[in-house]
Formats: sequence, structure tokens, C-alpha cells
Amino acid sequence: MKKKIIILGAGLSGIYLGYQLKKAGFSIQILEANDRIGGRIYTKKVNDTKVELGATWLWRYNEELLKICKELNISLFEQDMDGDALFEATENNLPQRFKTPQNQEISYRVVGGTATILKELTKDFSEDEILLNHKVLEIDDIGTSLKVSTEKTVFIADIVISTIPPQLLVNSVSFSSKLDPNLIQIASNTHTWMKDSIKFAIVYKTPFWKEQGLSGVAFSNIGPFTEMYDHSNFEYNRFALMGFLNGDLINESRDSRERKIKEQLFKFFGKNGKNYLSYEEKVWKEEELLNFDNNKFIHPHFNNGHSVYQKEFLKGKFIIAGSETSSNYGGYMEGAIYRGNQIVEALKNKFQ
Repeated sequence: MKKKIIILGAGLSGIYLGYQLKKAGFSIQILEANDRIGGRIYTKKVNDTKVELGATWLWRYNEELLKICKELNISLFEQDMDGDALFEATENNLPQRFKTPQNQEISYRVVGGTATILKELTKDFSEDEILLNHKVLEIDDIGTSLKVSTEKTVFIADIVISTIPPQLLVNSVSFSSKLDPNLIQIASNTHTWMKDSIKFAIVYKTPFWKEQGLSGVAFSNIGPFTEMYDHSNFEYNRFALMGFLNGDLINESRDSRERKIKEQLFKFFGKNGKNYLSYEEKVWKEEELLNFDNNKFIHPHFNNGHSVYQKEFLKGKFIIAGSETSSNYGGYMEGAIYRGNQIVEALKNKFQ
């Protein structure tokens, strides 16, 4: 069980794999190209307010994710939907109030932010088990082991597990032994979750929308935001709205997007909407450590969970993991946990 396993990527998939494999007795090391862990989990602290610019919600059918939250004593709370919602149909009409359906599926958020999951998973990791700023350049098959070369140094492992999004993996990492051409073809046409999203958050001093009988939920056919939700914290002493921007704004500047949002907030909420403390955003397409930009349109979740990802490569020494490779809930946090559990069980069966 003292097999050395290197995991590429310290997003939820990589961190969870490290947590479970370490518990099973394997020697693990996680290499992360970025200067932070989390990948597409990005809880940003703005003064004393935490806002989610990445993965945010869980649902009751996310059984594997809920199970690990329970194991780690992580608390959840319901997404606040109380009050009227607003809908903007056309540019010339004012937003209309409407009642949100009472029987809709409940969304849950993590108390303290989604990054709490990462914090709890890594609390027993040593410093050398997660290495930041180590971008992988090449993987060489050297017989019974694999050699992983980063921009800084070289690592040797019995098994390498990649949690890099498949499209980025096959287009950014070199292999001395050729990978299966079918894998390369499928991976190059696999959609990467979040890559098309622009998330934003607006921090306020007070939840003024509640005083107007509004839930903070808003939708627009014309943008700049397309949907928005109350993003106040569980303790209800920090207040914010959070949502998604129209993808067509990708080529505009941050200042231009903020200016348009400010105008839209005034249209929806009057002067209170414009009086925010902070505007935050994350354009995920600009994240080069997530996205391989070849201007190719790929439908959301296309090839997620493809059967090719269930195979092992380089004579069983190389495994491709990550949310996009999961046959259940591919592209979501649940998929990251589900696929991680599959791999951990397979490795335990193989070496025990």
C-alpha cells in the first residue's frame, strides 16, 4: 500500500482523491499549477464577506457529496428564495414581479463557503503533500514508474492520476509514450464545466431587497446579467447578490461589464441597487489553467463521462479523473466525488 501516487490538480477532484487515498494508506502528492487550491471552487473574501465565483450549490440528489459533507461535519443551508422574483423580458419594459414556484427543488449552500469542503479535506495534509505553482509539462513512461516533469522539478510515481480537464490535459501535457488516439480525439471534444461562465457578485451593506418584499432572485432576457440570487451568508450579517452574466460580454472590459450591471441594478431596484460596496466577477474562459481556448464550440457536458475515461493508460500507471470523466453528474461537484470513489476502490482492489 506504500505505492506512490501523484495527483495532477488540486481542485475538488484532486483534493478528494488525495484525502481518500491517504486514508487508504497510499503515499500521495498533489501538484497544482495555480497559486491556490480549489480549481473551480473559488470562494473569494471581500473584506468580511465571502462570495462564490465558482461552484456554489448542492442538491439532495447529490448523495456522494452530501455523504462527505456529513463525514466532515460540514453544515449546509437552504438557498433563500423567500419573496417575489423579478423578470426582465425586453429592454423597453420594466422588470415584472412574480411568485417563485413553491414546489421547486431546494438548492443548498455550504456554511462558510464552498471552500470549507476543501479546508476540511486538507486539514491533515502535510506541506509536501500539496505543491502549488507546479505546472506539469511532460509525463514519461520509465518502465515500472512514471516521471512527471514540471516547470520546477521532476517527480517519480508508481501511479499518476490527472484531474486536469481532459481537453486541457491532452493539449498542454506532453507524453513520451503516445496516448490512445481515441482518447485524444474524445478528450479534445469534451466540454469543460464552467469554461463558458461569467459569474459576478455584488456586496451590499444591507439586504434592501427584502424590505421591498423581494427574494433577490432575478432573470433577464437581455442582460447583462441573465440570472441572479440572494447571496447573503448563513448568519445573515453579510449581504450580497450573485449570478451569471451574458456570455456575449466576454470581449468587453471589466469596467464596461460593471457599468452595464450598475445600470441594470438601478432598473431592477432603483437607487439602492447602485449603492453597493463591491463588484466582483470571474470570467472562467480567461483562466488558462482551466480552459484550452481553440474557439471550438462544444455543447455543455458533451462527452462528459465517456467510456474511454474509465480505462487505464500507460500499462495501468496513468488514470484520468476529474468531474468531466464521471458517468454520474459529469461536470458537477457530485461528479468529482463519484469518480473519485470509483478510482479509490479500483486502486484498493488492485493493491490490497
